[in-house]
Amino acid sequence: MSFDVPPDAYTRFMGRYAEPLAKVFVEFSGVGAGDEVLDVGCGPGALTAHLLSVGADVAAIDPSPPFVDAVRAGYPDVDVRQGVAEELPYDADSFDAALAQLVVHFMPDPVAGIGQMARVTRSGGVVAACVWDGPTGALAPFWDAVHLIDPEAEDEALLSGAHRGHLTEIFEAAGLRAVAERPIAVDVVHPTFEEWWEPYTFGVGPAGDHVRRLDDDGRARLASVAREQLGAGPFTVTATAWAARGTV
Repeated sequence: MSFDVPPDAYTRFMGRYAEPLAKVFVEFSGVGAGDEVLDVGCGPGALTAHLLSVGADVAAIDPSPPFVDAVRAGYPDVDVRQGVAEELPYDADSFDAALAQLVVHFMPDPVAGIGQMARVTRSGGVVAACVWDGPTGALAPFWDAVHLIDPEAEDEALLSGAHRGHLTEIFEAAGLRAVAERPIAVDVVHPTFEEWWEPYTFGVGPAGDHVRRLDDDGRARLASVAREQLGAGPFTVTATAWAARGTV
């Protein structure tokens, strides 16, 4: 599974959903102007950008060097570091809030990662995270097509946080209080099937890995099955994520 990809590839693959999701997620988190916020797993900067737009003071961290470079170039006033959630390089009580958008399901140890986010957040501050719902998230139409061909193919539905209540379990295990969880959703219009499909061929994440492992005939068959399900376009993907927030 790779996220060591050009930022533009990731943006075309996931940014089309992550950018509108960031607005809904920030509203859910309650973060606002003047808050010092850590964006954990910032990627190319979708959440960072929205946090800045609402007047937050943002720091960001991501394990992918290309993403770190992209955020540094795009937002030179943001303290951007390379690192992982389980080993955050910040002092305790450094932030008013720590947010992780579409990251928890890729943490090797999500309880440790959320625990680190709590450690660097001041008492009374907020830790929040969101993860695509397995059956109805942004990638659900892709995996639905995969399963029509190969019902046993492993998708992302069993990853951490991808079903109701799992983020709550992780947050409570990490010691957070007053944990609240609910679904949040965005609607994304795809003008053509090709615009939707092409980013899946970029090798981003588990879906991209699946496509890369197929031979030419397999990729063509998967694209054909997906087109039968979705149509030529335009069509709308309603992408649902589970979001949780807790108090330190």
